[in-house]
Amino acid sequence: MAESAIYDVVVVGAGPGGYVCAIRSAQLGLKTAIVEKQWLGGVCLNVGCIPSKALLKNAEVVHTLRERGKEFGFSLENLQVDYSVAFNRSRQVSSRLTKGVGMLMKKNNIEVHMGSAVLTGKDTLQVTGEDGQVSELKAKNIVIATGSHTAMIPGVTADGKRVVTYQEAILQDHNPASVIIIGAGAIGIEFATVWSSYGSQVTIVEMLPRILPLEDEESSAELAKAFKKRKIEMLTGTRVLGVETTSSGVRVRVSGEGGEQTLEAEQALVAIGFKPNTAGIGLESAGVKLTERGFIQIDERMATNVPGIWAIGDVTGQLLLAHVASAQGIVCAENIAGVETVKLDYRMMPRAVYSSPQVASFGYTEAQAKEAGYEIKVGRFPFLANGKALGLGESGGFAKIIADAKYGEILGAHLVGPDVSELLPELTLAQRMEMTPAEIARNVHAHPTLSEVVMEAAEAAEGHAIHI
Repeated sequence: MAESAIYDVVVVGAGPGGYVCAIRSAQLGLKTAIVEKQWLGGVCLNVGCIPSKALLKNAEVVHTLRERGKEFGFSLENLQVDYSVAFNRSRQVSSRLTKGVGMLMKKNNIEVHMGSAVLTGKDTLQVTGEDGQVSELKAKNIVIATGSHTAMIPGVTADGKRVVTYQEAILQDHNPASVIIIGAGAIGIEFATVWSSYGSQVTIVEMLPRILPLEDEESSAELAKAFKKRKIEMLTGTRVLGVETTSSGVRVRVSGEGGEQTLEAEQALVAIGFKPNTAGIGLESAGVKLTERGFIQIDERMATNVPGIWAIGDVTGQLLLAHVASAQGIVCAENIAGVETVKLDYRMMPRAVYSSPQVASFGYTEAQAKEAGYEIKVGRFPFLANGKALGLGESGGFAKIIADAKYGEILGAHLVGPDVSELLPELTLAQRMEMTPAEIARNVHAHPTLSEVVMEAAEAAEGHAIHI
């Protein structure tokens, strides 16, 4: 067994949490290594958020060509679209970014160990490389950033062909003729957007009463309206009873308000949530405590109950988003180094769904704010009254700001419309800096821009909207 030098920090997992934590650790003068069993960049860069956004851009172009020629003054005969080209482009985008992560590791003098890691003590790791060679790494601090995997419906197995998870779906070079998407969270909604644009017959099955059930109710309703125009069938309040593969596809038995029915399609995508990657990495032998749901318990510093062992990202179950993992990674590194840092407020973290239209949000929904005892004021402004949106031909949706009626504290915001994920940082920054809607409204926004809906929603929250 080969033995390595002692590190200040060894990060296990090179996703958006792990590699960012490694870089920040190295920046702070800590001797750092990272262990990754499959991909630098993790799921996000390789088979998740990055390649999916490339597919979504292709889908946007295809939707315009298929459905909006009359509006923009062009006509196409015998339009042919090739999903495999979109797939190849998505892989090129992914490859470019993952190579960039490798370069960042070299730039910051971070040693990369490709292989599977197992904790053998609170300060030791055993790494089995791709060639089967085993080495031991010693570290003063070990950061677990092993991510998560798709949760499956009991009794249902993904075969990678008829029944797929996001990973098989994003790595296939064709769109299914018909598909049943089980789960109406971000992943299900984004694949519905892509595949419907390419002509797939899409049916979404969601157990809870509405699509995007964790978003504000108005946001869910606005997206459902847009999906209905795209002829996407949505079965909400509907439970999956069973999934059966056939020679030509799948049969999915469901039960909803109308009773039981059997749906048939070429493919089924299971997108009901995630479970942590905590098995088989030696957490038990090291004495690391898990939550009832199997995630690693951490405090606000990202420390576990075992001194010197830390955890970040999906494996902690705090908020399973790439940018949250990155933020946790930075805070973790700073706490390890003993430098000034911050405490993360997970409720106020931004969230985005890259559907068409996009959905973006942070903080409390109206219902949650009321349940928490706040007296609230709400400002809304529709994209229909925004000049830039009208010019783009993307006038559906709205911006909504929720604030405390007494002090003006921003409690949350919910946006549906074109590129709203790009509008969200103004609002999260304002909330973090304890600004009020009145101050956002006073900030002069360039005209015409989509960002004016944020200003107008802030004006509306103050009771003096200008353009509505």
